[in-house]
Amino acid sequence: MSGVLVVQNAAGGGPGRFGGWLAAGGLTVDVVPAFDGGELPERLEHQAVVVLGGGYLPDDDARAPWLAPTRALVAEALREGAPVFGICLGGQLLAQVAGGKVAARHGSPEIGSTPLTLRPEAESDPLFRGLPRRVTAIERHVDAVTELPPDAVWLAESERCPYQAFRVGERAWGVQFHPETAPARLRTWNQYRLAEQGLDAAELHAQAERDAPAATPVWREVAHRFAGLVEAAG
Repeated sequence: MSGVLVVQNAAGGGPGRFGGWLAAGGLTVDVVPAFDGGELPERLEHQAVVVLGGGYLPDDDARAPWLAPTRALVAEALREGAPVFGICLGGQLLAQVAGGKVAARHGSPEIGSTPLTLRPEAESDPLFRGLPRRVTAIERHVDAVTELPPDAVWLAESERCPYQAFRVGERAWGVQFHPETAPARLRTWNQYRLAEQGLDAAELHAQAERDAPAATPVWREVAHRFAGLVEAAG
């Protein structure tokens, strides 16, 4: 099949605007709700793979048995040179498959719009080159990559979580943040759970809205570049 396979790992964790941007870039976006029994192919049948976020570690097979075939697809994509984009859990899964390490509840949680800094290595990266050195992205994670895979290129960091973006090989990217999440999505986050963490839901949403005019075009450009790379590779 042509286009991109999108693995959805949680009911509220669809491809959002990132999927729309990929479609606008000319790709067919095939979303498989793996969390809800959606069947993943045994072999990679698409031009590219996108793995979305979810409340699991990459090898939490007891609670999320679809993660094992997802890892197999990502490993196949790495062997074949097919483009990969992993978001949050998806980025952690890419890191683990490629030989890095991931830890549960590592460091301080990042929730809401978060400042990121692009590293010098980003200037030669096909997706991140020429982007603003400082940009924000929406985050929601407690687990984190603690060691990048061998030979991975480290692209972006934040104050609390160093490995915000990285590339494995020439065509596989992992990010800890959520480029698919628009500020309006924050209105659906559980305000009571946020309050238990000392966070105000209304302020998180307001900050994300303030940051969106600068941040949204950046992540749209990354999605369009990924779509162009998939088309070129196909």
